[in-house]
Formats: sequence, C-alpha cells, structure tokens
Amino acid sequence: MKFGIVANIEISRSINIAKYVYDYLNKNHEVLIETKTAKKMHKSGVPIQEMDVDIIITIGGDGTVLKTLQNTNRPIFSINLGKLGFLTEVVPVDLDYSLERLINGNYFLDKRKKLKVMLNDKRLADCTNEVVIHTSEISKLRTYAIYIDKELLEDLRADGIIIATATGSTSYALSTGGPIVDPRIDAMVIAYIAPFKLSIRSHVVPSKSELEIHLLDKTRKSMVVLDGQLQRRISHKDVVRLSESENEAVFVRFNLNFYEKLREKIL
Repeated sequence: MKFGIVANIEISRSINIAKYVYDYLNKNHEVLIETKTAKKMHKSGVPIQEMDVDIIITIGGDGTVLKTLQNTNRPIFSINLGKLGFLTEVVPVDLDYSLERLINGNYFLDKRKKLKVMLNDKRLADCTNEVVIHTSEISKLRTYAIYIDKELLEDLRADGIIIATATGSTSYALSTGGPIVDPRIDAMVIAYIAPFKLSIRSHVVPSKSELEIHLLDKTRKSMVVLDGQLQRRISHKDVVRLSESENEAVFVRFNLNFYEKLREKIL
C-alpha cells in the first residue's frame, strides 16, 4: 500500500507522531509526506494534490481533515490531536493497533457528500462541512436572498447564512440551532446566523437542489468561507451557487456507528 502523511504543524506533538507513523509504515510501504510536514521532518515532500496514495493519514483535528479534503479525494484516516475531533477516527494511544489495521485492510470506507461551490463563473474548493456567508463587519446586518432551484426561499437580514452538508450539520450549523442530519441522508441544511426575523427556522433541502445566495446591500460586503479554511470577499455583484459535488469525502473508519460517535462527542 501507499500512504500519505499530513500533519498540523502548529501542534507541536504532530511532528513527533508524524515521524513515528512514517518510520512504522516506511519499513514495508511507500510513504509520501506533505510539503510543510516534510520540511519540519527534514525530509522531501509533495503537495497534497500530488499524493497518489491509497490512504492519507492526517494528524491534527477536524480542521486538518477539512483542509486536506479541499485538496484531495483520497481516503482520509485521521489521528486526533484537536479538541472535538468529530471527523477523526483514533487518538495517539491507539496508534500501533490502528496502523496494523490499515496495513491489513481491516477498515470501512465511509463516503460523504461534498458541496460544489461556484462564485459567479469560478469554481472554488469543494466543501465537506459547510459554506458560510457572513458580514465582514462585526454587528452589521446584511440582507440576503436565497433561492432553491430558482425559487425564492427567504429574503432576510442576518449576520450570515450557513449551508451545510449532512456531515456538517453537527458543526457550525448545529451551534445556530440547526438540526442534526444522519449522514446517510442526502440533504443540505440552511441555517441562519442571528437572523432579524422571529419566524425564521432552519431548512433541510435535498442535496440535489441548486442554491443561489445574493447579497442585496449595494454598498456593503460579505465574506464567503469554505469549511473554515478559505475565504473570499463578495459584494452585491456576486452570486454564490451551491450544489452537490461530483466528488465525495471518503473517510477510513473502524466503526460506522454515527450515533455512538454523536453520543461520545456532542450529546
């Protein structure tokens, strides 16, 4: 098998664990290291986009997983060094056991929907969790119009809007009062950040839907943020279009029980 390693270099422990994983696997398998991680390890590296491997091992938290998934469609196996680690699979104490399971092929592939993101005619990175559109100034409401399959859903003032996948329903959207959606359901969640409308509620729509978000304020700008990793400034001249991506996020799992993880991490 061929493996890739991506570590969050801002977490000091991650490089030591990356070295351990590399030494463990490199005895009998080809191992590629992401460029920044490799520099810290004093080895040669390659960009994530160029990793032609069977599995990429991420070492960090959910942010490391999401950032990696924006640059690859390879299966991700994640070692958690973050706080929540809802997308991750194991902790460092289980490292030897976990690596042996990977080598022996004793795992499941958990495939999740991604969001395709278009800013006008330009395609941005796919999102595994969510796209957030929010005001670029603190305490300044913006007026947004949201269309589903060309039909107006809402026209409202708010601090922002979150469009999440079923996977992302347990992330930022959940903190705004959005529903938890079983990842086996092909759906998107539309949640609102501090809406100035008492009757507003989150919406769950089919993942095959095409969403359009328009910023109606002509003199004020907003930001579009992709999985908390990338951001772009937008104005009323821009249109954000969201739909189901042809790509999938693929996770290497030892346990496919979503509700067990939900109980452990959130409930």
